[in-house]
Amino acid sequence: MSLLGPVEIRELAQRLDVRPTKRLGQNFVIDGGTVRRIVRTAELHPDDVVIEVGPGLGSLTLALLPEVRAVVAVEIDPVLAGQLPLTVAEHAPELADRLTVVRADAMRVTAEELPEELPTALVANLPYNVSVPVVLHLLQTLPSLRNVLVMVQSEVADRLAAAPGSKVYGVPSVKAAWYADVRRAGPVGRTVFWPVPNVDSGLVAMARREPPATSAAREEVFAVVDAAFAQRRKTLRAALASWAGTAAAAEVALRAAGVDPSARGEQLTIEDFARIAENKP
Repeated sequence: MSLLGPVEIRELAQRLDVRPTKRLGQNFVIDGGTVRRIVRTAELHPDDVVIEVGPGLGSLTLALLPEVRAVVAVEIDPVLAGQLPLTVAEHAPELADRLTVVRADAMRVTAEELPEELPTALVANLPYNVSVPVVLHLLQTLPSLRNVLVMVQSEVADRLAAAPGSKVYGVPSVKAAWYADVRRAGPVGRTVFWPVPNVDSGLVAMARREPPATSAAREEVFAVVDAAFAQRRKTLRAALASWAGTAAAAEVALRAAGVDPSARGEQLTIEDFARIAENKP
């Protein structure tokens, strides 16, 4: 099996008349060392079924196929979706039966659209402009996912992995923590991409865990999170006034949850938000 080199990737894109677009957040990885590092960092097992979002021209796909039982590539671009099986057949014919391509929008794809054997891992170079919603949607939609390794914009990686009290701790941090333990898994330089982006990238690793023990539904907890960070400079008593009905009602709920009404959202854990949701008036 051979990986795609920078020249091959550019030639393939030219032949397909594919021009990476900002609208789809496309930046193709052209460095073989980087795709091998991604696969190595993902700590995959031979029996894993990997879902890859936005496989593009197939550089990461080719590195994944030898390491796992199957790869489900979700690609929204019809030209790229049509080409990927041909690329795999050319460069790794002995592994072609491990690949399934699903032409779909990863922010809306459902388990029913995927092969019967659902993915156990998500490994992807995610489009910058939809990285957080894609990760949260797939974690929600696919409880079978146990591990995640995604490459995202560096600032997004910081936000996803941030702990309470951090300046960049916010909605992505809290919602990701509902599903998994999240950590930064290393930086990625700009020059490994084509075209070269004007931002740095980073790897984020997630290990699925049980959500907080709570009588509140996930949607109810996330509603508190959204309200708390919609006006993040305000105290929780003020920020949650519309959620609770009044500021006074918000204070009652906060005190019942054991949370200081003068605190701010960035100080709270996902467990704190769950207790507040349980005590909505």
